[in-house]
Amino acid sequence: MRSKKWIALGAGAAATALVLAGCSSTSTDESNDGGGSSGPEVEVFTWWAAGSEKAGLDALVGVFNEQNPDLEFVNGAVAGGAGSAAKDLLQSRLQAGDAPDTFQAHAGAELQDYIDAAQIQDVSDLYDEFGLTDAFPADLIDRLTVDGNIYSVPSNIHRANVVWANPTVLADAGLDPEAEYADIDEWIVALDAVQESGKTPLSMATTWTQVNFLETVLLSSLGAEAYNGLWDGSTDWEGPEVTAALEDFETLMTYTNSDRDGLDWPDATQQIIDGQAGFNVMGDWAEAAFAEAGLASPTDYIYFPVPGTDGVFDFLADSFTLPVGAPNEDGAKAWLETVSSADGQAAFNKAKGSIPARTDADTSDFSPYQQSAIEAFQTDVIVSSLAHGAAAPVATLNKVSDATSKFTTGASDLATFQSELAAAVNG
Repeated sequence: MRSKKWIALGAGAAATALVLAGCSSTSTDESNDGGGSSGPEVEVFTWWAAGSEKAGLDALVGVFNEQNPDLEFVNGAVAGGAGSAAKDLLQSRLQAGDAPDTFQAHAGAELQDYIDAAQIQDVSDLYDEFGLTDAFPADLIDRLTVDGNIYSVPSNIHRANVVWANPTVLADAGLDPEAEYADIDEWIVALDAVQESGKTPLSMATTWTQVNFLETVLLSSLGAEAYNGLWDGSTDWEGPEVTAALEDFETLMTYTNSDRDGLDWPDATQQIIDGQAGFNVMGDWAEAAFAEAGLASPTDYIYFPVPGTDGVFDFLADSFTLPVGAPNEDGAKAWLETVSSADGQAAFNKAKGSIPARTDADTSDFSPYQQSAIEAFQTDVIVSSLAHGAAAPVATLNKVSDATSKFTTGASDLATFQSELAAAVNG
């Protein structure tokens, strides 16, 4: 999924991204074309290059090939940096007038930069053509609409505020794996117990995972209404309530692994799978990692909302666009139709751990976690994720990520961190 750009790549890294793009395309095209057609090519640009993300893409491509036998899927996946390499290469291509036929982005505020730069087209007419206005929930349509227009088609819905835990590690620490934690303070007691047992209490990875964690702590401490206020200006970033939330974040980060900055999310999740850590906060793309490892809940792993966020769904969605200047616009529309179809969404989301955006997709064989997420999305209060492009534009996220990295590596204190967060969001 995942999508998180925080530091602009230099020339050397951009060159690496180009190499990665070539390698990813070659290897994945061979696995996805199913003996494919030699018809018109459709280049689909994503950061789904490995693991459960690639498995989801492969499943979606299978449906695309069935629905469009006269088109040839071309994989433009770029690995590295949880989407940062892909986004930098994409921006270079868009600015050079070399747009792919379609590209992955996050639904919500992340699209604003592309809209302002006139790099993507309004696809509202496709919602009518494909019957999506009735197939997608009304509140999702509202979140996708910008000044009366819609600029992307969502392939899924993810939840960011999920704790994953190893029940054996918890039991060995003297904890009840079925225990519920009402708030951060109660959770800290459990973290202390895991730490005393000699295991890592809270597995963590590089900067974007720390920003994902930060937003869930803000949500826990502030509540949904005040959390939403961080993005509409009604909550003061420099106020005492935010200070208290950041103090919680500071405390919780002391329970994380010292090698976190050299890891990515699969590594942090693997620590739960291997029994090296007690808890991990990660979006529900982690569900597919547990399934891929052959694990079953609640025997091998458990999950619950971040303490203090029960009843709140921290929302994000992967989506696809129709770029201005797409070489094969008809092919791009065919991809968007597959992405939005009931069959495409069922195949993709079952493999990726997320849930369909469509309400009529067949989810009867989805995992227990996914069934719980479907119910939660229907009943919980919905808020927008910061780390995954729903709450704020990319430029804001970049600044938040820089400030977070400085703070968690000891390069700034809490007061400076809070001030830099305020400046990042308020401009």
